[in-house]
Amino acid sequence: MLNNKNILITGGTGSFGKQFIRTILKRFKPNKIIIYSRDELKQFEMAQKFNDPCMRYFIGDVRDLPRLNKAMKGVDYVVHAAALKHVPIAEYNPMECIKTNVMGAQNVIDACIEHGVKNTIALSTDKAAAPANLYGASKLVSDKLFVAANNLTGNHEIKFSVVRYGNVLGSRGSVIPFFQKLMADGVSKIPITEPNMTRFWITLQDGVDFVLKNFARMQGGEIFVPKIPSMKMTELAKAIAPHLEQDIIGIRPGEKLHEVMCPVDDSHITLEFHDHFVIKPSITFSTPLDYKTNGINEQGKSVKAGFEYNSRDNDTWLTPEELLLKLKQTKEEEN
Repeated sequence: MLNNKNILITGGTGSFGKQFIRTILKRFKPNKIIIYSRDELKQFEMAQKFNDPCMRYFIGDVRDLPRLNKAMKGVDYVVHAAALKHVPIAEYNPMECIKTNVMGAQNVIDACIEHGVKNTIALSTDKAAAPANLYGASKLVSDKLFVAANNLTGNHEIKFSVVRYGNVLGSRGSVIPFFQKLMADGVSKIPITEPNMTRFWITLQDGVDFVLKNFARMQGGEIFVPKIPSMKMTELAKAIAPHLEQDIIGIRPGEKLHEVMCPVDDSHITLEFHDHFVIKPSITFSTPLDYKTNGINEQGKSVKAGFEYNSRDNDTWLTPEELLLKLKQTKEEEN
């Protein structure tokens, strides 16, 4: 699928971008992989490890449409991973969050259409489903923009879809590295915001595989949601720091008790497949699509009215032993 193709990844120096590139270089022979991001130090460090002849490093911000247009020339596939993702920072700097997550998303769409990119997938978050904070709200707007972009393509054969998933095990900025740093600093207690809190978890590799598969599945306008396990935060803390006491500090502003990825209000447009869900567009496209059969002929079915996919009522749960094994595998993959 990606052999001899040109692929661009916005925010490509992040945890997802690195694993995505590592996977592409193992499985395919792309013509060009373009890392589009604004941090020169991260690009320099990344280039020391990922120095295949097909690699290109392009300094640029998704807020800068002219720069995006230069980077998009000749590109076949785009993964939009760039975002301001830290919930408290977004609350304190709301307009900066909007400039990147909303206006930047529209810039990516405009550049993709301008240069006839074939397929574009935007990475989203569980926080975009019934958002309780600005970061989630900005990503919900981004999701809506990418879905609606399928009505703007004109004669271009281009498709836009969204992939939404929960917390990534061991990714930069997630709670697991935070807990590990606290342990290294010699703390006596691990802070837990709420004892009943649950979260969805996915490994970096599973996230990358899901995105790659959805390039083949996508028809345009879908929000893809993987079926992934949940875990209570207290159980996660026990797995990471079994010898430390847990200190209940209370839920932070904008934080949810449980995560939602398929909201109940979208149950009438949600389809269930064997390993994922699809939230269909709530708007009508000029060319009607049958989302019950995807691009690789997998068959889905409508969920029941009132269905919600959340981390509290999930059918699959991660044990502490499974968590530690997945973290070990993730570390081995990075090396």
